Amino acid sequence: MEEPEVFLFPDDHSDDHFRDECGVFAIVGHPEAASLTYLGLYGLQHRGQESAGIVSSDGERLYRARGVGYVADVFDKETLRGLPGHMAIGHVRYSTTGSTGAVNAQPILTESWRGPTAVAHNGNLVNASNLRRLLEREGAIFQSTSDTEVILHLLARSRTPDLQKALIETLREVRGAYSLVLLTPRALYVARDPYGVRPLCLGQFNDAWVVASETCAFDLIAAQYVREIRPGELLRIENGDCFESTIATAPRRAYCIFEHVYFSRPDSLVFERSVQLSRCEMGRQLAREHPIEADVVVPVPDSGVPAALGYAQESGIPFDMALIRNHYVGRTFIEPRQSIRHFGVKVKLNPVRQSLADKRVILIDDSIVRGTTSRKIVQMVRAAGAREIHLRISSPPTIGPCYYGIDTPTHSELIANNKTLEEIREFTTADTLAYLSLDGLRRAVDADSHFCTACFDREYPIPISHLSRQQDLFDLIEEQGRDAAEEERELSRPLP
Repeated sequence: MEEPEVFLFPDDHSDDHFRDECGVFAIVGHPEAASLTYLGLYGLQHRGQESAGIVSSDGERLYRARGVGYVADVFDKETLRGLPGHMAIGHVRYSTTGSTGAVNAQPILTESWRGPTAVAHNGNLVNASNLRRLLEREGAIFQSTSDTEVILHLLARSRTPDLQKALIETLREVRGAYSLVLLTPRALYVARDPYGVRPLCLGQFNDAWVVASETCAFDLIAAQYVREIRPGELLRIENGDCFESTIATAPRRAYCIFEHVYFSRPDSLVFERSVQLSRCEMGRQLAREHPIEADVVVPVPDSGVPAALGYAQESGIPFDMALIRNHYVGRTFIEPRQSIRHFGVKVKLNPVRQSLADKRVILIDDSIVRGTTSRKIVQMVRAAGAREIHLRISSPPTIGPCYYGIDTPTHSELIANNKTLEEIREFTTADTLAYLSLDGLRRAVDADSHFCTACFDREYPIPISHLSRQQDLFDLIEEQGRDAAEEERELSRPLP
């Protein structure tokens, strides 16, 4: 008897969005630090579903539990009892650098002459490959393929005895996006890269300090939001006090605009702005830029809901949840032996035929990446009886991969790189197609030049000097030639 074929959702393309990245959480000064971190990670589960981990401290040593799967899969009461102490850091992961698996689950815990140290990181270091080669030539032995481990090796190699100064020295060596938490037996260190690409915020829970990638994690434990961790800022939290210092400054801010388009939860405050407010305004702006006569506005759940509400409010066309999402799919499913058309999408979405039959439908989604999912959803809505389907996207065409902590397709896989607007419309089989303009998106998030919009305009604020698994060799061939010479020069010099 043949074994059924099992699919892991993170590896299949039935959900054709950019992949979520990672989420970090930390708490200092609470007797149930690990349990609160566990709850905080629940609030950040949308940022990574491949693995989860917690490291706690009782003031003398560090304790770790981590594993592959959702937070609920990795932790139980017995596991949490093995994480004592009043300080803890946690992480949920979707791999953007390094392979999937337990060895790359974070936090990463190491022993060196500085004592035990654990780190959890959201982002991507664009010079990690070069630094790793340098370290390996000097004798470093890596235990994972994650770029986060580079930070710990640089920290261990630093001759500076003071850990805070050594960490600043280390972070000045790396380039790219990082929002990280680092735990020792007696202190928590919190850092954000000088460009501020990834979100990170500070809160308080009674007398305890709390740090999280998004404020929705604070809401879950009833912590109070205090402020954002500033770009280029390093905090040391020890003995109930919070000490501020500066790592470096950047020529500009480069907040990831896709946090507001798709990644962050709508109930979060990210970059000091409500994500829900931004997404609703994207929908309103889309209605202003691309109005059309129709009977109903339908979102692609869940990420398309706020923009669809905004579009409906601005246009006066009724809103209807005519696509229902199955939230209980999990990470795997078993394919039936008989081929089922649209199976990958149907297991997640189902149309409400009574809401779609003989209707002119405005279908709202936040983005089109490869176009495969959009095509299947449009065909599903048409099969449910829709008379017309007008596809509206609440962001501009995606033409550039992200190298700062989001797992994205290469240039050649992005449909907007290879097809005209009309060709994309034909591919999706929609009657009409329109995207929100980049200026409209900027207005929706109330931004001037503070956001990174490289996925829409290819203007990368942090120079890319390596070829990660996210990059396309063909598109970067000229840069590779320049970087090869630079890398050779770097490899010929000793580590500081």
